[in-house]
Amino acid sequence: MRLKDKVAVITGGAGGIGLETAKLFLDEGAAGILLVDLDEETLKDAAKQLESDNVSYFSADVSDNRDVKEYTQKAVETFGRIDVLFLNAGIEGEVMPLTDYSEEMYDKVLAVNVKGVWLGLKHAFPHMKENGGSVIITSSVAGLQGTPNVMAYVTSKHAVAGSMKVAALEGAEHGIRVNSIHPSPVDNRMMRSLEEGFAPGAAEEAKKDFEQMIPLKRYAENRDIANLVLFLASDESSFITGSQYSIDGGMTA
Repeated sequence: MRLKDKVAVITGGAGGIGLETAKLFLDEGAAGILLVDLDEETLKDAAKQLESDNVSYFSADVSDNRDVKEYTQKAVETFGRIDVLFLNAGIEGEVMPLTDYSEEMYDKVLAVNVKGVWLGLKHAFPHMKENGGSVIITSSVAGLQGTPNVMAYVTSKHAVAGSMKVAALEGAEHGIRVNSIHPSPVDNRMMRSLEEGFAPGAAEEAKKDFEQMIPLKRYAENRDIANLVLFLASDESSFITGSQYSIDGGMTA
């Protein structure tokens, strides 16, 4: 019971990584979990899958200040505190050369992936200062290296690492630890979108190409990522903050 009596907020909570992490948190004794995502119906389905009275949900745009403030208040009002904040919401944007990328899509990707992280930290920190806690931010291997034709996504995931480092330094005196995780391709919806973007009409071939770039020759599973998040959320990682964790099958070795 590595999360016994702890309360967690998970953004992107209805997606593959978010939902799998919620399942694992419940198995490890979490006293409360608030799932946050954009679409309310998808959230309802996710909460139903978890089949627990310790789960609540809130529909929010993580790039909207009012929405983030409201989901934070919802967590505190429902469960009394926030011990773990998993800032996992993110979008991939489009696959195209930087010269063709639209300003509108670029701004949208940075708003969700970067501003959404800052707002999550901004509103959760005041509630976490009394008891401390752990913040985990989902970046990507794209936050450690470059990939052609996904300028907005790569930029946003590098920015997330900088946000994490600042928050780790500011949170340290309050016992708030902040770390980022950097997955390689994960076998879920986002990669289906990117595969099609990189190879329209030949997504399966794109997947094979991506797998060949990973020394372990496979995509990560959602549970692989959730296991790392659990470790960083638990007291087992109590002396770890300001760190970037690659979970990439050796892709960045």
